[in-house]
Amino acid sequence: MKKTLRDRIATLAAMNVPALREEHRKVFGKEPVSAHRQFLFRKIAWRLQAEEEGWQPDEVRELARAIARDSPLRNRVTTNASKRRAGLPPEQTTVATIQPDRDPRLPMPGGVIVKQYKGRTHVVQVLDDGRFAYDDRRYTSLSAIAQEITGAKWNGLLFFGLTEKKNGRR
Repeated sequence: MKKTLRDRIATLAAMNVPALREEHRKVFGKEPVSAHRQFLFRKIAWRLQAEEEGWQPDEVRELARAIARDSPLRNRVTTNASKRRAGLPPEQTTVATIQPDRDPRLPMPGGVIVKQYKGRTHVVQVLDDGRFAYDDRRYTSLSAIAQEITGAKWNGLLFFGLTEKKNGRR
């Protein structure tokens, strides 16, 4: 008798990490990237459920991605999904996957970051290649610049006030 989806997931829940890693190899056909038990359990259970109950249609996944990104193209994605549902040929619709090519917390290339520290103004320029210029030198990270300024290890985004602390304050 074939096991139900619920039984298969219950079996997964009882497995240890080595057994989950082996199950991952069977289900996905490749080595898992993580040895975290909960991650492996959820990933395998999701795949089993998707295979059992069916995958989401492309337009639903596309819309979910756009919403998750808070994309300004949301209207275009919705329109394209409607066109596909109406049966228009794929060449008359547009599918776009948008991957940000830079950290949204940073200013655009050419922009500057200014920080007052111990009575001195520090100016960092954001370069086109993703690096930073400070004090006539180039750095690959803001953390390296923050360490240069303070002499201590700092999260560069936090030091320059480009991100919030966990308690919601800068």
